Formats: sequence, structure tokens, C-alpha cells
Amino acid sequence: MPPDACAIRGLIKRFGGKTAVDGLSFRVPRGMLYAFLGPNGAGKTTTLRMIAGLIGPDAGSIEVDGIDAIAEPRRAKAALAYLPDDPVLYGKLNPMEQLEFVAGLWAVDAATARREAQALLERLGLWDRRHEWIETFSRGMKQKVALASALIHRPRLILLDEPLTGLDAGAARLVKDMLAEFLRDGGAVILTTHILEVAERMAERIGIIGQGRLLVEGTMSELRTHSGEATSSLEDIFLKLVEGEGTGTKPEGTEGGII
Repeated sequence: MPPDACAIRGLIKRFGGKTAVDGLSFRVPRGMLYAFLGPNGAGKTTTLRMIAGLIGPDAGSIEVDGIDAIAEPRRAKAALAYLPDDPVLYGKLNPMEQLEFVAGLWAVDAATARREAQALLERLGLWDRRHEWIETFSRGMKQKVALASALIHRPRLILLDEPLTGLDAGAARLVKDMLAEFLRDGGAVILTTHILEVAERMAERIGIIGQGRLLVEGTMSELRTHSGEATSSLEDIFLKLVEGEGTGTKPEGTEGGII
């Protein structure tokens, strides 16, 4: 039985006197897209940054592809990719140079890096722009370069924080198709998104957190059972849970299924 792509247990993170993540536990098997949802400030990005090894937890454990990410952070990082909502790219590089540079950081040999970079840029519709500086690109084009950078070393787990930001409908569909292919090949994805329709349609399991705690987790069918409404949308379930936590306000942009 292969190890889970990711498993976290009892994760706690405090900043000063505030607890950002409070005893969080969940697991993501290989081949699964796990939607990790919550209002602003709930602890989503903090959790992803801990899994990625960018900050350390105060308590709890993190495993990535069976590797103890706290005891062996370098091995764990090699098995994953983290794409934040505002990724940092090297503006004075072109897409080919960016991808070859990132591949080099992961010790991918030069010939393989060039081959993978070409395949990714062609798939993302950027091959004809491969010699242009990234700083001249639109937000959506930069997002696609960032996704290619995340995939260049063939990770087994991808952490995506708002990956569809700035993408038009065609580009968003392309990214979703690429993620589906990644999952079919045995990869796993943990995704945060403010577009609940995407989570409801794409995710096999959904976890909703509030104030750093896991409020509910399961398939859409299981979440509907939990809510007591067989026809509830994910938006209905989300708002009911979040408001039940006593936040006192709705998340930003809840109109039209966007949170």
C-alpha cells in the first residue's frame, strides 16, 4: 500500500498570542484533489506553508509521500511543489530560462529540463512567447509560467493557493485539464479556492476550516448529509458552517458562489 501523498496530524501554529492553526489533521491519498476551504484568516495559507516547509509548526506532524517533513525537510520538499496565490517569478528571464533555472534547483539534468519545459510551454500556449521577458506578461500568463515551474520537476504533491486567479475562462479550463491529468498519473493536489463551484466540481474530498480548526470534511454527499439538506450547494454548507463559528460576517464576495 503506497503512502498518502500528504498526512498531517495535530498541527498547531501560533503567532504571538494568536493560534492560527489549532490541532488540524487530515490526509490526502495519491490521485486525490483535496479542496481546503475557509474564510480569510482561517489558517489555509499558514497550513500550506507548513506543509511546504516554509514555516515550522509548533506541534504536530507532517508527512509528504511517506517522508517526515519535519525531520527530513529537504527530501519532503523534493516531492512537492507549492504555488502561492501571488508567485514570485524572475521578470528579467524568459519562460524557458525560468523553467530551466527551477529545474536546475531540483537537480533535473539539462536535456530533461529543456524537454519538459518545451512540453509544458506548448501545453500552456506559451511556446511562441518563450523568448520574451516574463515581466512583460499579463497576470494570467505569469500564473501559467508559475504552474509550469511547479510541474517541471514532476512532483507527487502540488499545493495550490488560488491557482485560477487572473486566468480567463479558456486558460482556467486548460489548467483544470492539466490538474486532472496530473491526478490520473498518481499525483495529488491540495487546493484552496474562493470559487466554490470549482471545488464542488473538481474535488473528491473537501475540508472546511474556521479559526484554524477543521469544521467538517468529506465528499459532497457526506457534507450534504452533515448539513441535513440533501440538495445543499457547497456555498450553502460553507456559509452555514462559517456563520455557525460566530465570525459575525460573511466572507468577502459571497455573491454568485464566490467566497
